[in-house]
Amino acid sequence: MKLISIKRQTQTEARFSTKMGTLEAKVTYIKKQFLNIPIKTLHKYRETYYGEIKDCEDCVIAR
Repeated sequence: MKLISIKRQTQTEARFSTKMGTLEAKVTYIKKQFLNIPIKTLHKYRETYYGEIKDCEDCVIAR
């Protein structure tokens, strides 16, 4: 049994971009887990409408 593992999870979130406004995007989180308890998010990225992969730093979560 592994103590430390890395999981990838995709979920749909509402994002806001200054050029496009509010949009629904698939955001993928890569998390480090210790005994299936999430410890740290290593990286998160999103897929755009055109199929490009971008980092989530250029847009903020819409509220």
